[in-house]
Amino acid sequence: MLFGMLMFALNDAMGKWLVASYGLGQVILLRSVAALVILVPFLWKDGWTTLRAVERPRLQAARVFFSTLEIFCFYYAVMSMPLADVMTYWLAAPIYVAALSPLLLGEKVGWRRWSAIAVGFVGVVITLEPSSAMFTTPALISILGTGAFAFMLLSGRSLRNTPDKVLVFFQISGAGLVGLVMAPFDWAPLGSPAALIMLCLLGIIAMGAHILVNRALKTSDAASVAPLQYTLLIWAVVFGFVLFGEVPRLTMVIGATLIVGSGLFIFFREQQLKRRDRVLPAVPE
Repeated sequence: MLFGMLMFALNDAMGKWLVASYGLGQVILLRSVAALVILVPFLWKDGWTTLRAVERPRLQAARVFFSTLEIFCFYYAVMSMPLADVMTYWLAAPIYVAALSPLLLGEKVGWRRWSAIAVGFVGVVITLEPSSAMFTTPALISILGTGAFAFMLLSGRSLRNTPDKVLVFFQISGAGLVGLVMAPFDWAPLGSPAALIMLCLLGIIAMGAHILVNRALKTSDAASVAPLQYTLLIWAVVFGFVLFGEVPRLTMVIGATLIVGSGLFIFFREQQLKRRDRVLPAVPE
């Protein structure tokens, strides 16, 4: 899980660097093609029937839409915002999931988790620094992207019977198709083979990160490895400072602390309730 988070952070830092020189559609298209080159052999081994007989096709299509929206929002945001700021917004997605799960999934959320959700939202507001600046296009795009990411997480709970590789295949393919449509309008000359290699590495590293994280979740208890996702923020700060000279703002540090703290509380509380429900009837907190 730790190595997977490092790979994701490296992917994000490379993406920030690449979108400064190449078109957004171009970067996502080549990223998707490279990722599919890695993924397709695994699907071939499992058999293509897993792609045809998917559960809840409409929800699958909605997930592809929001996953594509999320990736475009992320790369657009990092074009003009510090990497650590953008990652802070994205790490707030589990808080949105906890807040929306009673409405969309019918799950019960007690006062403890509602309190943690409120603290998490306060962290988001602090990170935004309430002022006219919070209504800039990059900030609004970041909020839209985290909302789309939250829907991806929610839909994943409703698509538990769909293999991870199938979900990732549809997710990457959707982004790649939109990138294919956009690429001709913002295509920039690659200049050298090294540029093409870097663009392709973006997809390969992302796929490697997905494989590592999925492997970690399958070989260990979620309570042991899932909290390690927040190390992504540490790497974002490191890469942002070393590669782009970005110094974290005090409000970002305070907001991120509240978001990470509330996210961890929500996670461990959910794990505690799951253990309790194995021996007792499900009751609200």
